Formats: sequence, C-alpha cells, structure tokens
Amino acid sequence: MPLLRDLVLRTDTSNYALSRNTIAVQGEPNLYFYYRQEDETAEVLAYPIAFDPRNPLRLTRSADFVMVDSMTAVDGHYRAKIRFKELTAARFLKLTFAQNADSAGRLLTRTQVVNLLPVTRTTIAFKPTDTELYVGEEKVFEISSNNPKNVRVSSDWTKGQDIDYRLTQENGVLHLHVLPNALGNRVLTLRPQTERPFLIENGRRVSYALAPVRQEFTVKASRLRFLSVDKKEVTLDDAARRRGVEIILDNGRTFDLKHTYRVEDQEEAGGALMAELFTRQYLTNDRVLCWLRVYNTHRQTEGYLYIKENDLPKYITNFNISPKTTVSAVSVRHRGGDWSTNLAVNPGETVDVRLEGESLQRARFHFEDLAVVPSDSSVRSDAAVVYRVQIPVTIDKKRITIFNAGQPTGYNLSVKEFQRPHPLDFVAVNFGEGARTINRLNGPVLYNRVISDVVFSFNSNGIDTENQLYGKQYLTFDIRTQNSKGELIEMRTVDNIVVCPGDNSVRAAFYQDKQCQVGNISLNNLLNSRKTYDLDDWSTIIITVKHNQGQYQEPGFTQKLELVLRRRVKFDIDVSFPGGLLTKYKGEPSYTSFGGISLAMLGQLSFYHPEKINRLRPYKVGAGFVALNAFDLSKTGGNRDLGIVVLGSIYPTRRDAKLTFPLYLGGGYLLSTGRPFFLLGPGIGVRL
Repeated sequence: MPLLRDLVLRTDTSNYALSRNTIAVQGEPNLYFYYRQEDETAEVLAYPIAFDPRNPLRLTRSADFVMVDSMTAVDGHYRAKIRFKELTAARFLKLTFAQNADSAGRLLTRTQVVNLLPVTRTTIAFKPTDTELYVGEEKVFEISSNNPKNVRVSSDWTKGQDIDYRLTQENGVLHLHVLPNALGNRVLTLRPQTERPFLIENGRRVSYALAPVRQEFTVKASRLRFLSVDKKEVTLDDAARRRGVEIILDNGRTFDLKHTYRVEDQEEAGGALMAELFTRQYLTNDRVLCWLRVYNTHRQTEGYLYIKENDLPKYITNFNISPKTTVSAVSVRHRGGDWSTNLAVNPGETVDVRLEGESLQRARFHFEDLAVVPSDSSVRSDAAVVYRVQIPVTIDKKRITIFNAGQPTGYNLSVKEFQRPHPLDFVAVNFGEGARTINRLNGPVLYNRVISDVVFSFNSNGIDTENQLYGKQYLTFDIRTQNSKGELIEMRTVDNIVVCPGDNSVRAAFYQDKQCQVGNISLNNLLNSRKTYDLDDWSTIIITVKHNQGQYQEPGFTQKLELVLRRRVKFDIDVSFPGGLLTKYKGEPSYTSFGGISLAMLGQLSFYHPEKINRLRPYKVGAGFVALNAFDLSKTGGNRDLGIVVLGSIYPTRRDAKLTFPLYLGGGYLLSTGRPFFLLGPGIGVRL
C-alpha cells in the first residue's frame, strides 16, 4: 500500500513532481530531474495519503546523498533538504520513505521507494587545427565538453574503420585518440555515449547517444613511429641469441600478440637481421611485453632499427646490441714510463692500467684489494679503458686479480718487489782506519801502514725508507792487485752479492731470501796468490763495486776504490862509480887534484814525494865504503885508499834513464892513512 500521494523534488531551477515527471526505464517508473552539478542540492516535498502527526513520515538515509535538513511536517506534508553526491557516477539512485503502522495490535513499518533518474544536457565539440594523419601513427586531440565526466570513455579501440578511435579522460579533459588505417581523404565519425541520459521526444524517452561528430582528415602514407624500449643495452651472447632477453616496448597499436617481427638496420627490404621481436602480452600501462633475440651488434650512433613485418617497416626503435665484454690485452704504465705488457707492479706505487677489448664501456671492473685513483686523464670507450690504481705498500699478495662484475677476467697484476739501484752509500769499507762509506772515497787512497785486510760491510737499514723503496741490491765486486810498476798480480770477480733491506723496511718480511748477504766480506778470503799484508811498497789494490746491470731496468751505480801502499822513505844498497872527486884531507890547506874513478858501496835512504805516487825526491843520504881511485892501475897508485864515508847525493829524477850522473858531497875516514877527509864530485850511476 503506497504511502505518498505525491512527491515533489525542487532544485534551484525547476520543480519535478512524481505525478507528472515520471518516465519508464526498464519497465519501472522513475522520477527524472535535471542537474548541473555533481553535488546538486534539492528540497524534497512529500505528500502522504494520510497525514498523522503522531505517526510521522521518515526519509531513510542513503550513501547517495546527505541529509542537510531532516524531515519536518508542514501544513499537511513533509519537507526535507538533501545534497546528492557524484550524480554522474551514482547508480540506482532512489528515495526510500518509511512510516510506522498498527495492525491488530502489532507495530509494523511500511515503506515506499521512489526511483530517481538524474538527467543532464551534455554537449561536445571537436574542432582540430591539424587534419593530417599518417597510416599506423596514433594522434591525440582534445575534445571540449560542458560535462566531460558524463562522456563515456573506453580503453578499447574501434575495429575495422578507416580511422579507428578511442576516448580517454585525464584530469577532467577529454582526449580523442585516432589511428588511421587507409590513405586518402577519410571521414571520422565519432559516436559518443553518455553516462547519464538526456530526454528526447518531448520527455517521453531517454537516450545515452549524443549526436554523431563527423570530421574529415587527410591520411598520408605511413610515417614510422618511434617505440621506446626499457633496456638501452642488450648483450650479444648465447643466452640472448637462444632464449632471448625480456623487454618492454611501447604499444604499436598494430602489434599482433604471439607474433614474431623482424628487426633490421635499414628501412629498405633486405637489411641485415639484427634481432627478432616476439610479442607476448599487453600491459596495463599501454606497453607490450616481448622477447628479444639478438643476432648482430649495433650501436645507437649507427642509426635506427626498423621493426618489420613481411619486409615492410612498421616502427622504428633504437638500442645498443653490444658484444659480450671481452678483455683481449692489458698493459701497465709506470710513472714517467711507456705502456708495457709486463704486468709487474711494485708495492706503494701508482700505475695506470689499460684494458683493451670489446664492449668495455659498460663493464664494471674491479681490482682486488686496490683503490682506483680519480684522474682527469682517464679514458673510457668500448675499445679501451684506463684506470689509475694505487698499490698498497703493505700488500701481501703476489697476484692482483682483475674482476668484471665480480667475475675474473683472466688477467692479473703480478706484485714484484722494487728492484731499483740504490746509491752505494750503504756499502762501507775498512782497511785499517775504521769503516768508511765507499762512495765518499774519491780518488786514490794513500795508506802508510801495512793493510792487514780490506773488509766490506753493508748497512741494510740504509736502503729502503718510508717514502722510497729500492728492494734487493745485486752487487758485483771486481778486484785487482798490482805491484809498484803497475804489473798485475791477481784479478778476481765476485758476482751476485745480494744485499737485502733491513727490518726498518715495511717490505722486510717479503725480502727474506737465502741469497741475502749476511756478515762482512773479507778481501783476503778472496785473494789466492798474495794477501794484502804481503804486498810490496807502492802496490795498489783496485776494487770496483757496481750494480749487476742484468738485474735492473735502469742504469746502476759504480764506485771505484783504489788503495795505494804508500811509503815515505826507502832504504837500499847502491853501488856507484864516483869519478873526478875532489878530496881534502885533514891538515892540508887545499883540495887535491881531480882523482880517478872510484867505487862506492853505500846504504842509502831515499825520500818519496809526499803528493806523488812512487816518485822519489832528487836527493839521498847514505853511509858506506868508498874505494878512492879504485881503477887507477898506474905503477904509482899512491892515491888509492879505502874510506868509511857519509855521503849526500843528488840524483836526476828521470825514470827512464839507465845511465845517471849523480853529485856527491860528504866526508869520511881513510882506513890506510888514518886521516879524515872531505870529498865533492860527480859520479856515474848505472840503473839495471
């Protein structure tokens, strides 16, 4: 049994009564009303069949509207105010009235439902400024509408038309997407639908179809559309060639799922096959999930890639197809040097490492336990990359592996201890005056005493320092002894004397070797024929200490030590033949006449020049016997006599003279006559 005699819905522009503004929808009466806003406010006037203030009429609350004013009885009817919510999107909109009733002593609730039909006037207009389209290329236009929310949109394209289309809405703006399929002048017929209907035939029928919109376009031949790929780098390897790489590609609109497309490097037919594209499924973001199988290398700088079907280009795209990262050569450059394929590096140094091969720019190289030093001169290309690395001074590995993305490349840097020649100030020599650094002994060393031995010692802590590492020192000793005339007595060479840095070096633990020299080197232990203490006066010991050049890549150091056994005085027995001597005997007033040739045997002291080697001064002092006129064989022979003399003589300093003429001055005592005498005169000396 109905509760209402009539119902009036009053908006700000019109009144709509259930008795005269009703239309049948799907066989049921609906009270229609026009709205202009999504949250339209309306006043509800309900006229009950039987008005009973003691049993009021109620309006049931609903999620489709908000009660602004509650139901109030006024002059035999009820009045309320409501505000609708999202009228365009609301479905099955209705007002439900309820009233209590007493039947046979029981309280019952009677209800009546009034169906509401919101209607609105919707218009659209399409006036494009550009009417040129290209086959297969999607174009988007904006459509103006007084109520864009009421225009029905769809993500599906129309099928089989000269120009397919679909409507979308974004931020309250309508967009028309068109996709032409045929060349020439083509007419697009747009048949839009609405979400809320409007009345036609003077309010006797509702309609959801707006008037068709027709627009003529000029469709030209295909202009290839660019499809972007989520991966810009694809590696050409067995996995990518056989199983393929999963990629996400822009939707080309004409793609067929489960279909294989050919990817070539030129637009014309017959291009090289670069890859195959297999479409798997559409994604919600208007993209396509595909398998990509690659067969040839390609760089984006070489041009576009063409997606073809039956040798006809459909789309273009671009990405790099790079070969698998391969290292074919590694070289090292030390500071101040040239590139070398010798991969030996030294602790504590900074070197440049160059890797050559294919597809290196996308590689992720890592040097085991090494830090890469940023450098402005770093090179990075597909063919070569250069890294500057710092070798820790305390590194304890013999090999440093080069990794790419965590995998060994097959190349290693070998850690080799520094082997550089150090100045020879760590070598000391002791020949009787205490240990002296060998590189401070410049020129011949004149030594006055007997050399009991020549001992070499090594300061192992004087090789490596905190900032400079030199490593093991390989030395060679060349030993030569010669007499006073420069004639060779003995010659020896001692090779491969290895002096290792001491405990002060941070690399001391890595220098340990059985070859390292321990203790001093005695020269007498090396000489066989004559020891140093058995050498004659003015003999020379020549020792050359030098680096073994075969152990180094740079010139080593050489130091020569020359020891000369110097003497200040020389004693010898000389035999000479004084001639023409003038003698003066004690007690006689004058010298006698010149005598004949005499014979003198003297023990003489010769004096060496203090600044010259083995050079005598021109004078001697001696004592001995003189046979005056020893060679006077005349019958008179009265002037012959034998005397004991002390003589001073002056000799020529020429070394090459065999026959010399010294001058004598001195005095003595004649044995036969027993008289002292003085003598003065020249002599004849013979040097054998």
